[in-house]
Amino acid sequence: MTALELPDSIDIREVGMRDGLQLEAPVPLAGKLAMLDAIVATGVRRVEVTSFVSPKAVPALADADAVAAELGRWTGVHFSALVANTRGAIRAIDAGVANLEYVVSAADSHSLANAGRKSADAAAAIGEIAALAHAAGGSLEVIIATAWDCPFDGPTDPERTLDVVRAAVEQGADQLCLGDTIGTVTPRRTVALIDAVRAEAPGLDVGVHFHDTRGTGQANALAAVLNGVRHLDASVGGLGGCPFAPGASGNIATEELVYWTEDSGISSGLDLAAVVAAARVTEQAVGHDLPSSLFRAGGRSVPRGPFRP
Repeated sequence: MTALELPDSIDIREVGMRDGLQLEAPVPLAGKLAMLDAIVATGVRRVEVTSFVSPKAVPALADADAVAAELGRWTGVHFSALVANTRGAIRAIDAGVANLEYVVSAADSHSLANAGRKSADAAAAIGEIAALAHAAGGSLEVIIATAWDCPFDGPTDPERTLDVVRAAVEQGADQLCLGDTIGTVTPRRTVALIDAVRAEAPGLDVGVHFHDTRGTGQANALAAVLNGVRHLDASVGGLGGCPFAPGASGNIATEELVYWTEDSGISSGLDLAAVVAAARVTEQAVGHDLPSSLFRAGGRSVPRGPFRP
C-alpha cells in the first residue's frame, strides 16, 4: 500500500463569525466579540468576520459596521468580509474592511435567491468590486457558491462554475474558493472540479468551503488536501448554513479539521484545545448545542467541550 503524500501545513480560514452565525438569532455585539477573542486565541491567521449584506435578508449580521469598528483590538490576523454586490463592497471598505469575499453562485436559481440576479450578471461585477478592494489596499476573493450542486437546479454543470472562474481571472480577482453550499459533493467530484478550475486559473490559489450536511465534509477536505489544496474554510463548532439554500446545514467543524490534520502531521497553526475553548464560548453565545462531533466527544487529549455529566 502506498503511503499518503500529505503536506507539511494547511491554511484554515475561520468562518464561524459569518457563515456560522448567519442563520442564528442575532447575537449581541458583546457575545460576538467574546467569540472573536476566543477564535483569535486559537492561532488562526485568517477570519471571515462578517458580511455586508442587507440587514433585512440576514438580520443576524446587521451589526457588521459595529463589528468592523472593533477589529483594531487584534493584530496579525487577516480579517475579511463577504459582500454580495458593489454596495456591500463600498460599505465594507468604508467600515475599514478592504479584504473582500464576493460570492457568485454558479447556479441561476440560487443566484436569484441569494443576490437577486442571474449568475452571469453577478459575475460581471467582479471587476468593479476588485477595483474597489485594490484601491483600498485590500484583496478580492471570489467565492463560487453552488459550485457542485444547487438546491433548486440540481447538479451544477461544471461549465457554469468554470464560466465564473474565467470571469474572475479576466476581471482581476486575487483568489478563488469553491463552495459546496448544500453539502452534497463527494471526493471524486471534489477532485475533478478542482482540477478543472486549476486548468482555467493556473495563477490563482484555489480554496474550498465544504458543508457537512451529509457527513462528507471532512472526507472532501482530505481529498482536496491530497489534491494540493492548502486553503480550507471551517467553522467553530460546525455552525453554519445558507439562508437561501433550503436544507443546507453546518460547515465542517474547525476542531475536527484541526484534529485529523494535526494527528496526520499537518500543521494548521491552530491549537486544538483553544479551538474547543472557542467552541464553548460560541455555544454560550448562540444558546444551543453545537453540531460538532469532536466538540461533544473530545479528542484523545482534549476534554469534551460542554463538560456535561
